[in-house]
This record gives sequence, structure tokens and C-alpha cells, in this order.
Amino acid sequence: MPTMTDRIDLTRVLDELGPGVAAGAAEHDAQDTFVAEHYDRLREARVFSALVPTEMGGGGATHREMCAFLRGLARACPSTALALSMHQHLVAAAVANHQAGRAGAALPEKVAAHELVLVSTGANDWLESNGTVEPVPGGYRVFAVKPFASGSPVADMMVTSAAFDGAEGGPQVLHFPVPLSAEGIELKDDWRTMGMRGTGSQTVRLDGVFVPEEAVVLRRPRAPFHPAFAVILTVAMPLISSVYRGTAERAGEIALEAARSRADDQLTQILAGELGNALTTAGIATDAMIDMAEGYAFTPSAALAADVLTRKTLAANASIAAATKALELAGGGGYFRKMGLERFLRDVQGARFHPLPEKKQHLFCGRLSLGLDPVTGAAPDQARKAA
Repeated sequence: MPTMTDRIDLTRVLDELGPGVAAGAAEHDAQDTFVAEHYDRLREARVFSALVPTEMGGGGATHREMCAFLRGLARACPSTALALSMHQHLVAAAVANHQAGRAGAALPEKVAAHELVLVSTGANDWLESNGTVEPVPGGYRVFAVKPFASGSPVADMMVTSAAFDGAEGGPQVLHFPVPLSAEGIELKDDWRTMGMRGTGSQTVRLDGVFVPEEAVVLRRPRAPFHPAFAVILTVAMPLISSVYRGTAERAGEIALEAARSRADDQLTQILAGELGNALTTAGIATDAMIDMAEGYAFTPSAALAADVLTRKTLAANASIAAATKALELAGGGGYFRKMGLERFLRDVQGARFHPLPEKKQHLFCGRLSLGLDPVTGAAPDQARKAA
């Protein structure tokens, strides 16, 4: 059984690990390699179990503290921070469910006991999920291709889902964890991207992977909105947005330093003011999401998901705008890789692609505000029950 542990001091951990993480960031970006040694340091500091309550054997960090840690870590290495946020949002969602009286204790207890590293595939799956599930004695065989599996080069377990069209009562999606050491798991080593190159977000292929019946933690109708996504979005988007906020802030710091020699120029002063506005907007939107998740004391609903998704879009757009303005402020020197700005500008672009991308967010929230089911194509009676 887990035992009570001391609370982790994430501020101290960041101070100790940040400089070393920053020193290796550019090399991983240039070589398209996963930030493995950064993960080693995080594991040694027990950061992967930081969000697990102390009574469950973890570090007892609050959701707000983890957002601040990821924001600071992104200033050192956005790829490390983003990959870590994918793990942390899974832990946060499980803790939120546990504290609300829903099933959720098993995952954080395992993370705390073994300092497990988790991989999420939920961003690309959304409500439909992908792949196929075949019933077999004792469980299921799963066939699927899951892209954007951040941290998978060194992770222990993947938390994923797959479509089960043959389920009694209609098509379902099954949610389950699966060890990355399981037979039938293949890591594709295909992560070659414009930015966030060190996250190791390669595609994972499941070729007949066996999932025991007891490993299935959630069954839901395929396509309609389900309150489980309100839990995930409410805890995940503040963590992820904090990464992009920190990325944009570091881009701004680099640009301001480069522009100080032109401080008397009025145009430079205006650009610095515009940069400040964009960073402030990103901060306001991100802080609002953090407030929504505070203490995990929220009631999951489609309306809450819409509020979070709206602020996620505002935070993403403002972070991207701030990094873009930073390049304008830095001038031609910012175009050179040696300044370091262009890496943060490339990395911040990833904010566009986390669920939901802007136009899909507009559709989800717009439909809901008009009194419609939030998900196009969902059966009205199913969507109303789920929301």
C-alpha cells in the first residue's frame, strides 16, 4: 500500500534542473532526438508522481503548482515541458476522478509506486477514437495506429482508447491502459517536425495487442460528447497552455534583450508594448483555466468543456502572436538560429493542434450556445444524456 510521503517542492526542482535542461535543448531540436536525459532527471526528482496526493505515495503538488512548473520548464526546453504535460494531465484527470468519488485511484497509485511514465493518445482520438477491437476470451485484441504519443521512447504505459463497433447496444469506445512493453506494440520513430522536435511524439502501432477485460476503465457510446472529456479538458488544457505561455515568454525575453540597444527608438518601444499585450492576454486566458480546475472541485459538463476550450483558443492564439511579435521586435538578428529565438517561435506553433483546434472549438461552442448538441452528428438523445 502507498505510504505518506513529503510534499515535493517544484520551485526547488525547477531551480536545480532548469539550467541543465536548457543546456541540452538546442541539440535535441537540431538532431530530432527525444529529451531522454531530461526525463531521467525528472524521474530522479520524482516529478512524474508529483501530482499524486501524498497519502497515495506521491508528491502532493497542486494542479496550480504543476502549471507553474511546466511554464518555467518551457522557458528552458519547450519539448521537455510539453512531453511532461502529456503525462501530468493523465495523472491529474485520475486524481480529479478519485477525489470526486469516481474510479481513478489505481493509476496514480501505480505511478507513485513505480514512478511510471505515461503516454496519452487522446488528442488525436477525440470522441470517435480510431482502431478496431475484437473480443477474445478474457478480453480484447486491439488494432490501431496512434500518432502524437509524446514521451513514448522511454514511457512505461500508454493510456489510450479504441473503437468497438461490435459492442452490444451500438458502437462504443473502450478506454484502457496498455504497457508499452506489451506484445504487438511498435514504435514508428517518425517524429520529424517543424517544432517541438524533442517530445518523441512518434506514432505507436497496436497490432493485436491483448487488453484484459478488467483493464477497461471506461466504456462510452462512440461519437456523443461524454462528461469524461470535460474532466480531461479541464485539467489538461491549463497544463498544456502553461507550456506555450512559458515558450512565448522566453521568446519575448530573448527579443527584448536583443532590442535593448534600440531602446530609444519609438518603433521598438511600440513593438515591446505590443509584445507585452499579447503575453498578458495569454496569461489571463491560461490563469482563467487554472482557476476552473483549482482543487479539482468542478462538475464536468459540456458547458464547462466549452468554457475551457474557448480560453484554450485565446491562450494559444495569444502565445503564437506574442512569439511572432518577438521576432518582429528582435529584427533580422532573430532570423539567425544562434540567437535562439526561432526555436521558440517554431515550438509555440504546436499550440494550434491540441484539442480542439480553433475552428473545431468554434463549432463545438457555437452549437452549444445555440442550444444544439455540441458535437455534429451525435444522436440528440445520446448527446443530451452525456452532457
